Formats: sequence, C-alpha cells, structure tokens
Amino acid sequence: AGSDGEVVLKKNEPSEIKDCSETFNKASFALNQGLDKIIFKPVSSVYRVLPSPIKTGVSNSLNNLSNVVTIPNNILQGEFALAGVNTGRFLINTTVGVLGLIDVATYLGFSEYTKEDYGQSLASHGVGPGCYLVLPILGPSTARDTLGILADTYIDPFAHITIRESELLGVSGNDLDYDSVKGTTAVDFRSKNIQNFESLEKNSIDLYSSLKSIYLQDRENKIQNSKGAQDDWGNLDN
Repeated sequence: AGSDGEVVLKKNEPSEIKDCSETFNKASFALNQGLDKIIFKPVSSVYRVLPSPIKTGVSNSLNNLSNVVTIPNNILQGEFALAGVNTGRFLINTTVGVLGLIDVATYLGFSEYTKEDYGQSLASHGVGPGCYLVLPILGPSTARDTLGILADTYIDPFAHITIRESELLGVSGNDLDYDSVKGTTAVDFRSKNIQNFESLEKNSIDLYSSLKSIYLQDRENKIQNSKGAQDDWGNLDN
C-alpha cells in the first residue's frame, strides 16, 4: 500500500492503535464483506469493462468534486499556496473541463492533485487517532477519522446543496444526488482495486488484520504527506 517496508512500519507503529471494539469491528467487517460480495464487486466488475474514456471521465469528475472538501482542509492545515492551486484547478476543470470530466488543469501544468480531509486536518493539529473502528458500509476508520467523516458530511458544500437543497433553493430536494456520488466513488475505487483485493484475499492468513494494517499505514502516509501514499488504497471505504 505504498509503504517502504520495515522503515515505515516502525515509524507509523500501527500496532499501537488499539482495536478497542474488536467484536463489533469484526461483525461490521463481516457485514461489509457480504455487501461487497453481493453488491460492490459485481457492480464494479461491470463498471470495469466500460470504455476507458468513460471511466477516466467519471474519475476526473469525482476528483474535481472532492476539491470542495480538499480546499478548506488545505487552509486548515496552513497550506495556503496549495489551496490556491486547487481552487484554480477546480475552477478550470469545472468550466473548461465540463464539470470536471476532463482534467484540463493537469494539461495546463498544475501540480498533481492530492485529496485532503478533515481527519487529516485533525491529525495535523495534534489529535490522536483513538481506537481503530470498522464502520458498517463505510469500512476502516479510527475515532478521529470518524469525526472527520462527520465533518466531511456536514461541512461539505456539495452535501449542503444536495441534501439541503429544499431549504437553500426552495425546491423539492432529497439526498439522492449526494448518495449517488458517494456510491459512484465507492464503485470507482472498487473497480480500480479488484485485483488488489483478490490478491490480498488469496494471500492473507488474516484478511481483517491485513486490511487494518494497510489502512492505518496509508492514513499515516497521507497525514505526513508522504510520497508513498497511494490514493487507490488511501481510504478503503471509498
């Protein structure tokens, strides 16, 4: 998962993050595995055979939309120059790039896009991870990252516009648009990692522990802005 082996394992020390609710976590893990087997993997397998331009356009659009969470977190982490770059990236791709379907900003030489979230911002301000958690449907997390997920939902402008569009715009609205984007994000992630998951399931003696280790290591890489962090394996929930 983008680690450099023993050095990163020692630095991150994921084993120090306690599995305080292991019984609940393993039950939630089993539920998620079942949902993956009957829903996400079959849908992702179909999505995987779509023409490459369609899949690329969907991924580009999802990345562009995630800027509405990344930009404020750049600011919260004191990365003001990067916030400016990502704001420019978002404006260009939303307009010239047709709602983000085409990553025009990259063609223009903008730096590589890296997602940020409120869990990472909390960590940058010294908030510890707390206990390891496996959330139903959402997957691996920690107490800190779960707070971050709640912040992502309640502060995300896209969530406010879609889920609360009735209040904001005076139209009859629901959360279908928001849920559709989150579902598509999960399918897009799963389709990119079908072989990774199959290899992990085949070679892991304890799949629960393996996924836990991958998640905790990769989250630490992202918090540290390590070049080893791989977005495809960044959040096993989406």
